Amino acid sequence: MHTHQTTDHNQTALRALLDGRALGMVFQPIVRLDDGTVSAHEALVRGPEGGALHLPAVLFATARSMALEAALEVACVEAALRLFDPATPGHLFVNCSAGTIRHLAGDGCVGLLSMLGEAGLSPSRLVLELTEHERVSDIEGLRQSIARLGALGVTMALDDFGDGRSSLRLWAELAPARVKLDRYFAHGIHNDNRRVEAVRAAVQLARSFGAQLVAEGIEENAELAVLRDLGVQFGQGYLLGRPQGQTLSHVSAQVRAQLQSRQIAVLPGTPHRDLSAGTVARLAMSAPAVEPGTHNLSVVQVFSEHPQLLALPVLDQGIPVGLINRRGFMDLYAQPYHKEVYGKRPCSLFMNPNPLRVERNTPLDAMSAVLAGEDQRYLYDGFVVTENGRYCGVATGESLVRAVTEMRIEAARHANPLTFLPGNIPITEHLQRLMAGRASYAASYFDLNNFKPFNDLYGYYRGDEMIKLAARSIQQEADPLRDFVGHVGGDDFIVLFQSEDWRERCERVIACFNNDARSLFNSEELESGHMEGEDRKGNRTRFPLTTLCAGVVLGQGNSFRTAEEVASAAASAKRQAKASGGGLHVDIAPPASANDDGTTSATDAAAGRQVA
Repeated sequence: MHTHQTTDHNQTALRALLDGRALGMVFQPIVRLDDGTVSAHEALVRGPEGGALHLPAVLFATARSMALEAALEVACVEAALRLFDPATPGHLFVNCSAGTIRHLAGDGCVGLLSMLGEAGLSPSRLVLELTEHERVSDIEGLRQSIARLGALGVTMALDDFGDGRSSLRLWAELAPARVKLDRYFAHGIHNDNRRVEAVRAAVQLARSFGAQLVAEGIEENAELAVLRDLGVQFGQGYLLGRPQGQTLSHVSAQVRAQLQSRQIAVLPGTPHRDLSAGTVARLAMSAPAVEPGTHNLSVVQVFSEHPQLLALPVLDQGIPVGLINRRGFMDLYAQPYHKEVYGKRPCSLFMNPNPLRVERNTPLDAMSAVLAGEDQRYLYDGFVVTENGRYCGVATGESLVRAVTEMRIEAARHANPLTFLPGNIPITEHLQRLMAGRASYAASYFDLNNFKPFNDLYGYYRGDEMIKLAARSIQQEADPLRDFVGHVGGDDFIVLFQSEDWRERCERVIACFNNDARSLFNSEELESGHMEGEDRKGNRTRFPLTTLCAGVVLGQGNSFRTAEEVASAAASAKRQAKASGGGLHVDIAPPASANDDGTTSATDAAAGRQVA
């Protein structure tokens, strides 16, 4: 009974709101991410403060129960135009369904023009934001309506792109001037490489389609930094400005300072995987096959006609049931009287009845477990490649070993397998982003002193523990949102600091590691203060205990032209640090001079370095 009374009350209240043009509006700013200026506001409907219809969800649910949803939408457009201060610079975004857009475009757009005139607002400042995309059935009719509105200067935005309802097809067919990314993609993007790649794709689509991209739901500084660096043009969210009754003329000083900063966001690691080339299908070779009853004489003939064939698959109605190893079969066949005794016998006598069968879409990284398995016959026999269980080719063990090895080498270029830190390719990419943005940075090259004698003395396991300790020491002092930590390989690490206190951080890294590394030595070495081992010429000698050193080169503006130049300069500084017995060595690279043609001279830049 109570529920029925509440519904009746809400319906009565809604009619009063519509009849009295009493809907309220709040406005949330939309901000340019290149300089922090407020470029637009989105109007968001609200019912009376403290009333049952205050929230939009209740408002629209009540209107739906009364078949007044269309009327409520038109009333929202009217209220948004009426309550928006026309002195506010920029556009006004108003949410509309496809049906409301068609309604506003009907009858020569007279109703909409009347509302705009009453509000004192130019049509070119209105952006109709298409919502509820799953209800768009007549795309051609909607496109014609958008064209009529566009002739007046009214533009369109596609809302919540990527939420499962807003399709790429709709974007392509309607060609909106603006597209708003669903808030899912902004949320936690600084920690999720999948969101980064999705936004990268959306940015590229927007460029191809000539649309402006707006990221919704920005709530953290780290999210804002990543979205800006990915090339998203506009942003909206609580960090930039909450919905409120009055429009906003500017964002907070903190947000503006961040957007105008040249600092580059540290993107989350992106594991490299080439799915197009990463399946067993790339190893499959077409090869002849025989049936279980095929005579051995025929098998000999097949091997003679295909000298490169290492194993012959045996099929029963297209299903692989065995594999005949070439070498094993021919060795048996060469024995005395074997041809006479077994020549006309079925080949199933000499096949391996349990060959390795692998579906062609199996990822190559899943085959790593096969390499470590106890049954290694496939290395000689090869294995059968299938599609839905039916034969489609063979592959050699050699090709599998080669492919998995190449895959691991390629993966190591992207992420070090011991520390899981980014490898050479992500390091280079981040350096290029720093240089393109003309950011100030400290490229720090960390290296272990006397690591080889430690590794020789204690073995690879403890050597790996020391490398992992170095990685932890570096990571705990780096700001994950500003400083990029990479593992070049072995005991070499690169940190691209944007933190202003980079020197103190480097000193803490070195001190922390040098203290903690003592736990990896035996008491004998700790007491003596040295290790005994062979030098590079094989002579027995004493080495100091392993410590950490770092060479740093400061980059700013156009100090360097390429990432290779930065890496080379940092490596040179590291060698200076090692030569001086460890610790920290800093080189400063002043901005390079410009040549007559306007290009930067790398030689001049290198010559300008000096010891700090």
